[in-house]
Amino acid sequence: MKKTAVLLYGITNYLIGSASLVALIAFVFNLLPANPVLSNIDAETDMPSGMALLVNLGLITLFALQHSVMARRSFKQRLARILPQAAERSTFMLGTAVVVFLMIGLWQPMNAPIWSVEEGMAYYALMGVGLAGWALVFYSTFLINHFDLFGLRQVWLYFCDIPYTHVPFQLSSLYRYIRHPIMTGVFLGIWFSPVMTIGHLVFALGMSAYILIGVAYEERDLIRAFGERYLAYRASTGRFLPAIKRSVVGKSEPT
Repeated sequence: MKKTAVLLYGITNYLIGSASLVALIAFVFNLLPANPVLSNIDAETDMPSGMALLVNLGLITLFALQHSVMARRSFKQRLARILPQAAERSTFMLGTAVVVFLMIGLWQPMNAPIWSVEEGMAYYALMGVGLAGWALVFYSTFLINHFDLFGLRQVWLYFCDIPYTHVPFQLSSLYRYIRHPIMTGVFLGIWFSPVMTIGHLVFALGMSAYILIGVAYEERDLIRAFGERYLAYRASTGRFLPAIKRSVVGKSEPT
């Protein structure tokens, strides 16, 4: 594959992935305009609740499988036979975007209310915290190199014929206190909402369960890679919230 094509592939997938994230945020807060393709999490539906639950659980499972399978070394090795290694992260972005759009398009609302706040300070507080959570997701990506995380750095270095080097993990800003601020933001974004229906609760519970499982496996891999240094970092920080007690940690982790 020519270098220009790889670069365009990475840019296109970055834009598609970014659009899917914006659409997901709008979906969770019921902000998508009425259209025949993408619906809101609490849109109108005629599907029986039992069938809707099965469909929604299937969509959450599809999201989890896509993330888990595409993160496996065996999948990356097979992909490298088709695409340059520099395009691997961009392909992951494309796969994630496809699954997110499928979830938004096929989601079956279950509109029995758990709580509903339509106005006043409570409404703005819930909406504000939820939106702040997604802002935290976006901000945290830049703390660990946004463009590397979303595949643009890889395709740009490939285009410039510069060997790829891993970005060193810097313990800066939030990462001095929280190991997974991106996931903290996701938790806030999916749980703090002025309207919480059964369908929204299923979505929040399913995504939360996947995050907890995924983070556990990720930390296991980090311990294997960095050993005692990561164990010391883990002991001095909180997983999703700042630890009550923390010891002094070095400024950066090994690359």
